[in-house]
Amino acid sequence: MRADRLVSLVLLLRQRGRLSAATLARELEVSTRTVLRDIEALSAAGVPVYAERGRHGGFALLPGFRTDLTGLNHDEALALLVAGTRRGAQAFGLGSALASAMLKVVDALPESYRDTAAGAAQRLLIDPETDLLSRRVVAEEVPDAVVSEIRSAVFAGHKLRIHYAAKGQAPKWRTVDPIGLVTVRDQGYLLATRSGADRTYRLSRVLAAEELDEPAQRPDRVDLGQAWQERSTRFRTGGDQVAVLVRVHPARREDLVCTALAVRAEEADTDGWLRLEVTFQDSRHAEWALWQLAMSAEALAPQWLRTALRDRATAIAASYDSQPER
Repeated sequence: MRADRLVSLVLLLRQRGRLSAATLARELEVSTRTVLRDIEALSAAGVPVYAERGRHGGFALLPGFRTDLTGLNHDEALALLVAGTRRGAQAFGLGSALASAMLKVVDALPESYRDTAAGAAQRLLIDPETDLLSRRVVAEEVPDAVVSEIRSAVFAGHKLRIHYAAKGQAPKWRTVDPIGLVTVRDQGYLLATRSGADRTYRLSRVLAAEELDEPAQRPDRVDLGQAWQERSTRFRTGGDQVAVLVRVHPARREDLVCTALAVRAEEADTDGWLRLEVTFQDSRHAEWALWQLAMSAEALAPQWLRTALRDRATAIAASYDSQPER
């Protein structure tokens, strides 16, 4: 860890010039005392770092000093910088490593490319925290110690014990054979097998993890994209699926289709509206999806769904019949 920090310290001074001990400590997430010790270590190793006294003083490198890093062309570095703005690294507990890597990417550029690539990356925003309606994207928090243990077992090919809290169940310990890690919309998942059967575990529900010495029972090579697709398909087609006949305004068709599992049939009504037969994961999913469309859709069948939507609308209307408490 100290070697990585020393490299990061040198790269910060190269890219940003003179910096105070307090600024370096904040950037490296250490104390100022640690920064001063690191500066002494760099000097002892022959790195030409020097201190400037005074109100605007700090630490700097002698002009012309350059670390020996592999060069990248402009587009290669830009691609890495853009990828580095994504939050997948956070889901896998690699946020600090990503920050250090991005410093190295910028430093590896030829002098003529460095400013233009960094400036171009600032003009590209990937996955902002809110959308145009100010709906905040909430990233799931996974303790670093937990995800580090899981990540180590995945890469080493060892069995893994996890204390897992499945939805609606008490937490239990499970021993699994890890296959890979997947992040989807800021949610991290562990793909594994348990007693030979495919399992998918949400990282935010893993309360504790322990890498075992025993080798995992898994294939040497795996197509993680295909494995995720197969599990996604099984998830969508499993459970207590329900079929719904619905009328929807053409302008809201895509909203309906995007929330449904599948469209079984579709035809146009005489008034221009569309009549679709769609399937949902379960009754709660169907009720939620139709409620989002408000007056732009009407559930025609089954009757229990029409009743559920009517009761919900009646309850909301009743809440507005009386004056609010002040």
